[in-house]
Amino acid sequence: MTARHTQPQTTATAGGARDLLALVLLPLPLLAAATALSFTGGGTRRWFGGGRASNRAEAQAAKDAAAAAFYELDSAQRELRISLETITAVDSSPEAGRAADGFAGLERRIDEVSHRYIEAVDSYDLDREDLDPSLAAQARTLLTRAREELTGAKAELDRFAESLGPLLERAETRLARLAPAVERARAALLAASNALDAVRGSGLKADHLAARLAALAPELTLLNQGAARHGVTETLHRADRVLRDAEAVRAEAERLPELAAETDRRLVSLRTRAEALTTRAGAVEPVLSELRRRFSAACWQDLQQVPEEAAASVRQAEEKLREAASAREEQRWPDATALLATVRALLNRTEEAVSAAGERLRQLDAVAADPQQEIDRTRFAVRDAQRLAMTGRQSPDPRHARPLDEAAARLDRAVASLAGRHPDYWHFLNETDAVRRAAARVVDRIREERGGPS
Repeated sequence: MTARHTQPQTTATAGGARDLLALVLLPLPLLAAATALSFTGGGTRRWFGGGRASNRAEAQAAKDAAAAAFYELDSAQRELRISLETITAVDSSPEAGRAADGFAGLERRIDEVSHRYIEAVDSYDLDREDLDPSLAAQARTLLTRAREELTGAKAELDRFAESLGPLLERAETRLARLAPAVERARAALLAASNALDAVRGSGLKADHLAARLAALAPELTLLNQGAARHGVTETLHRADRVLRDAEAVRAEAERLPELAAETDRRLVSLRTRAEALTTRAGAVEPVLSELRRRFSAACWQDLQQVPEEAAASVRQAEEKLREAASAREEQRWPDATALLATVRALLNRTEEAVSAAGERLRQLDAVAADPQQEIDRTRFAVRDAQRLAMTGRQSPDPRHARPLDEAAARLDRAVASLAGRHPDYWHFLNETDAVRRAAARVVDRIREERGGPS
């Protein structure tokens, strides 16, 4: 009995041990399912429910991963769009245009990838506990593919962003210039206004400067409206223009007292000079009389009109001086400056003409007394050029020899012209001067060809 009862007990114990060992060797998910079955008395409903939950969990994990990839791509796209807006606001170069076109194409591809991701998310309700395992598997596959496409688009976006580095750096540099440039322009306008007030306080009107400063007021209004309305590039250009124009007004305003004093000094100086030239012009006629008495007509005919022309030029200069003085009184500084320049040119021309008569008489007296001195000076110039042309050569270069031979012949003809009863000394002087200039041209050419002084 006992034996009969003992055997079944041993068998039952061994079977229980095998069952326990089998449970221990099961994987954890299956172990949990098996444990649940042990408490429920078996059955199949909860076993299949656990598989459904596992598939749904995997699909949910794929959905979460795709959502994270979508968020990263969206954030990167927004950041890159801001960078592109910065570049296009500042840079209108073809390179910037190509970058904008490239980003537009990239955004279209990102929209396609994002659309497929959203479509995959909307196609399956992963929150349903009774979601069919096959649908959960499909969702997981589509969402995994969407995540891969989103990640690939993000990598492409990152590469594109890296290629924009130089353009973005240049744009940011210009943006960094914007605020200081506008501030400098405003400060320049204020400095110009203060300088103008100081000048007016000293009794000078400076109306032309005031008009130029007033013309900058609309530009200041546009600057104050900012780059958001007018663009960074245009605002920078406007700030530069305002700065340049305002500084010019300030500088002229600060120079105005000095300009007034200088104008007064020039008026006095030119008036004194005109009076002196009037006196000198009166002395031209006696010089012409001496020329006519002692030399042939060819020596003085070109000076016949000097007294009359000098007197007319002085009268014109005096008239312009009165106009300049009037412009000074009315503080029309540009007009006064221009008129004084005209007076100076008239007096310079008159002084040259008046001096020419006296210089002509001096030169003719010298050559008439000793023409040999002029001959020797000219012949030395020709021979010196000839020696240079022969340096280092057995025979001269024809390009150098020909003009020097012609110069020597011309000198001989000029000397022969003095043999007459009434020599044309003025013609002689002009000829010797021409010969010396011809010799000098040959010397310059030789030195240039030889690469320096010889």
